[in-house]
Amino acid sequence: MERRTFAIISHPDAGKTTLTESLLHAAGAVHEAGEVKARGDRRRARSDWMKIEQQRGISVTSSVMTFQRGDILFNLLDTPGHQDFSEDTYRTLTAVDCAIMVIDAAKGIEPQTRKLFEVCRIRNVPIVTFVNKVDREGKSPFELLDEIAEVLQLDVSPQNWPTGIGGLFHGLYDLRRKALLVADRSDGVVPGRWVDAAGVDDPAIAGVIPADAAASLAEEGGLALASYSEFDRAAFRAGDLTPVIFGSALRGFGIEQLLDILADDGPPPQPQPARPAPISPDEPRLTGFVFKVQANMDPNHRDRVAFVRICSGKLTRGMKVLNSRGGKALALHNPITFFARDRELAHGAVAGDIVGIPNHGTLRVGDTLTEKGETVFTGLPDFAPEILRRVRLSDPLKVKQMRRGLADLAEEGVIRLFKPALGSAWIVGVIGELQLDVLQTRLEQEYGAKLEFEPSPYEVARWVRADDPAELKKLTEALRSNMAEDQDGVPVLLMRNAWEHGRFEQEWPAITFSAVRERS
Repeated sequence: MERRTFAIISHPDAGKTTLTESLLHAAGAVHEAGEVKARGDRRRARSDWMKIEQQRGISVTSSVMTFQRGDILFNLLDTPGHQDFSEDTYRTLTAVDCAIMVIDAAKGIEPQTRKLFEVCRIRNVPIVTFVNKVDREGKSPFELLDEIAEVLQLDVSPQNWPTGIGGLFHGLYDLRRKALLVADRSDGVVPGRWVDAAGVDDPAIAGVIPADAAASLAEEGGLALASYSEFDRAAFRAGDLTPVIFGSALRGFGIEQLLDILADDGPPPQPQPARPAPISPDEPRLTGFVFKVQANMDPNHRDRVAFVRICSGKLTRGMKVLNSRGGKALALHNPITFFARDRELAHGAVAGDIVGIPNHGTLRVGDTLTEKGETVFTGLPDFAPEILRRVRLSDPLKVKQMRRGLADLAEEGVIRLFKPALGSAWIVGVIGELQLDVLQTRLEQEYGAKLEFEPSPYEVARWVRADDPAELKKLTEALRSNMAEDQDGVPVLLMRNAWEHGRFEQEWPAITFSAVRERS
């Protein structure tokens, strides 16, 4: 069975999680698509399984859904849209071969969408663009296509065309299959009624939608076909062209076309960057890397699951692999596959699959698992935090729970955890304020420890290293009050502000101050 491993990226509120639910529904993986912020447990988004996500209607962690459609197995990775969780999203993008970029038809390309696109561009991840909410008032299709082409520097190739936007919307013409999907507004739902039409100007269209909508489709659709690139699979897979699908995730428009494009033209598992050489998916030995660790997916069992992207070979239950960090052997007794929070035992997995490995702290983000040989996958970075806070416990009797919780969530990548060389107060680092809120909520809900934050004397944290170990030792002794270790025991220099950071860089030219550190 072929594999398609893809992520969905967008700015917050563009409709990413709703699209995830609609894709699962269209593929038959769920019987009823959840709607974010709707009432009742039955209507909650399946991909947002954490309590805090259900309470707030936002995604704060990546989740994995594996489902089958036809003879293809899809591995869908739903990522947080909020910029405060961009590090989790970045690491998730290292594990996919393709991405769907969701754009709000009324707002166009928003800042977080552009940032995540740039991450995809660094790795040449092919992009399928889904223009969402065309059934609401928004920009014209031409304006949106031109914006994508100009801002992202991509060739655009529309694969369907709306009869109009907002109140003028009566359906979508599929340029590939030459058929019109008609919107039935009588009950506010889409019945999935297709009408065959030889072209956008086929007279049959005027018989099923208003005449002015049919005339608009004939004029604008014809202009679009003449103005924009034809779809080129090679250019798409190279990251130079994006197929664009207009639709409505909430009402189910454009979802089948999206799945068809992924199935027909989406890239199969691709070679992955590694030392000493990239790993081809055709290589017979098993290789994979840990791109995420999630604690407490099942709070009753205090479990800890490492998410592993299989890059080559075949995983079978009970086999032994080597962890490149330390060279220790690990038996894969209970590998699992995911459907958000739900899981089942995986009896086998091949290149492109995402499996979970339950463990008790033996696996960390960035670890390489291999059947034999010395291989280390590259490209999974840590980013220096932008906000630093001291932690204080409301109940001193909960110290053990607090330390366990902070260590688990640091391993997940929710926070950076720093242990100063002097003093006992731990310091947490985050990208944005919302992460502190999530940390506080999860520690209380999952570990029973109520945490408070205090201002830290530091604003800047940088990993430090030197080619000459004596220079690094000299730095740590001279600036002992500024030194700390992160959760992996790597030395970090904490500084009061950007000015002090600049001064230390001048005073210590033999030291490298890094805002990004690659996991290995």
